[in-house]
Amino acid sequence: MFRRIAFVAAALAFASPAYAEKWDLSTVNCQTFLGFDKDTTNILLAWLDAYYKGDDDPAVIDTDKYLANAKKLGDYCRKNPTIGLITATDELFGK
Repeated sequence: MFRRIAFVAAALAFASPAYAEKWDLSTVNCQTFLGFDKDTTNILLAWLDAYYKGDDDPAVIDTDKYLANAKKLGDYCRKNPTIGLITATDELFGK
């Protein structure tokens, strides 16, 4: 287990860009979200997955649910490009 954690941490460290970015998700709409590069999209999807978990939910990533939610958000955003990202995710995943 420790090896897996160390491997993931090392992979993320090497995969991280040499610069830092900040995203104010309250200002990002669906069209902007869909235009982000793959790495940025994956980071934001992971953050959103964690954000919409309950306080008592276990620290588990269910990849089937994660991918289904990512598809649901992508489909919704393609149909509603001017909707704010957080508005869209609140509507889809409830907070």
